[in-house]
Amino acid sequence: MKTLVTANQKGGVGKTATLVHIAFDFLERGLKVAVIDLDTQANASFTLKAFKSGLNASGLLSGQMQDYENASASSNGMTLIESDLGLANMEKMELKDAGGNFRAAIQMLSAAGYDVCLIDTAPSLGITMGAALLAADYVLSPIELEAYSIQGIKKMVTTIANIRKVNPALKFLGMVPSKVDGRNPRHSRHLAELTQAYPSLMVPTGIGLRSSIADALASGIPVWKINKTAARKASQEVRALAAHVYQVMEIK
Repeated sequence: MKTLVTANQKGGVGKTATLVHIAFDFLERGLKVAVIDLDTQANASFTLKAFKSGLNASGLLSGQMQDYENASASSNGMTLIESDLGLANMEKMELKDAGGNFRAAIQMLSAAGYDVCLIDTAPSLGITMGAALLAADYVLSPIELEAYSIQGIKKMVTTIANIRKVNPALKFLGMVPSKVDGRNPRHSRHLAELTQAYPSLMVPTGIGLRSSIADALASGIPVWKINKTAARKASQEVRALAAHVYQVMEIK
């Protein structure tokens, strides 16, 4: 089983939208997909509620995993381990303990027959994000082309480098330009600056500022199932991103 985390310490950058659409795309490829929502905002849990398993994400960090041993892939191919109020207490744990528990949980999910595990994290460099990165194979960072988001990604890159000292298997897939407004000269300038600063860390496909993506998330479906002409471009973009991630993760 391959494990991917979407992470950025800045909120509102399209992190959950990216993860959810990758999950839908992988599901349509015939993969058995586990989604873990470690964000207390529970946006991924809302969109993917049709795939609820009854399992809560806090148990993966606390080590109370008796119910997870039988977390086999659901008949529809995707299983959501949803955000819960207990996640707020996880920040009191030591990273070593939370990370060890989470690694054991990931091993359980792998043994249960999943092909891929996708993990959404809270927009903060806390214990839950750290534990997820300690257990993951890959990390992807959606980024909005605004000053605050760019400032945050610098800290994110440093965090990933530090985590790799403990989890050398972790690979940074790069930054995904998200909510890009092609008519905004500031976005164009920031994209050029990021590409110059991090030439090897920019994902080659970005996501535009598309209202149809928000419509899809609210409806619990991928954007390519939105029956609007305006959704076509968004569908092409998120499909291209998912295909890129699928390829670099070398999922078989």
